[in-house]
Amino acid sequence: MKRLILAAGLLAGATLAVPAGAATLDTVKQRGQLVCGVSTGFAGFSTPDSQGAYKGLDVDYCRAIAAAVLGDATKIRFVPLTAQNRFTALQSGEIDVLLRNSTQTFLRDASIGLSAGPVNFYDGQGFAVKREAGVSKVADLNGATICVAQGTTHEVTLGDMARARKMQIQPVVFERPDTMYQAFFAGRCDAMTQDASALAGAVSVAPKPGDYMVLAETISKEPLGPFTRNGDEQWTNIIQWVHYGLVEAEEAGVTAANADEQAKGSNPVAQRLLGTSGEFGSRLGLDNRWMLNAIKAVGNYGEIFERNVGKDSPLKLPRGLNGLWSGGGLMYAIPFR
Repeated sequence: MKRLILAAGLLAGATLAVPAGAATLDTVKQRGQLVCGVSTGFAGFSTPDSQGAYKGLDVDYCRAIAAAVLGDATKIRFVPLTAQNRFTALQSGEIDVLLRNSTQTFLRDASIGLSAGPVNFYDGQGFAVKREAGVSKVADLNGATICVAQGTTHEVTLGDMARARKMQIQPVVFERPDTMYQAFFAGRCDAMTQDASALAGAVSVAPKPGDYMVLAETISKEPLGPFTRNGDEQWTNIIQWVHYGLVEAEEAGVTAANADEQAKGSNPVAQRLLGTSGEFGSRLGLDNRWMLNAIKAVGNYGEIFERNVGKDSPLKLPRGLNGLWSGGGLMYAIPFR
């Protein structure tokens, strides 16, 4: 009987995968659920709370996509993935979209059968150190042991930096970020390297947060964003335009609270974005209220940022490069027209 139950469970799980060559949108609609790949735990981006409910910037993007495609932000299953298995899970169809603090690079875009979506967070590789160590800049880490996660761009960039700057460092490599955090906070490494935003999140939940700091200096560009499979242009376009819609909403002053009112207003940008004029949703195979549903579910880009990693979060990260272009940042929506 146990074997029969197990086999049935495996069969049910298999039906969730997207068959090779299938249109992801059709599969998601038929399934009635979006399957979104997230991290196993990055504070501010995707981490389960004490009840197992996922929260974070990447999680809100997953919910926005579910709301846009299915009209319901709760019709979603989160799949926690490591750095090693995240891309394989997308390639195999185990997940529909990957939103897991993944850096967009040339090789990832050109050689693994995946498409990099628009950047939803501009980051850089940084270092966390113990305050009492007296380290104020990266050059002070010469001779240090540095914790780093395996299978990440950080591991490669760390080696590049050491060679370029002729620094002597000793990487201590961990398969999972959570074990890396534990090791660093237990004193096994002099420093820990990762995206600066992830380091800020890790320090914020450390046993003694005040004992640690993230250096202001970064050593790389880490543009983070979603990934989809090659060969499914419709689905890739949907993921892309959900992002642009969230940014456009912030530019136009559309929020979760006023979206319904704005949809009835006279602003032509808001009318097109929210589905009261034009046929923007139908061109993607969606209801014309797709972005109205998404914004009502999670808010605009600014709301998502501030709630999860910004001023209203424990991380307190400044908008910086992630601010709107009109305020000196890099967030810029391709126009809805």
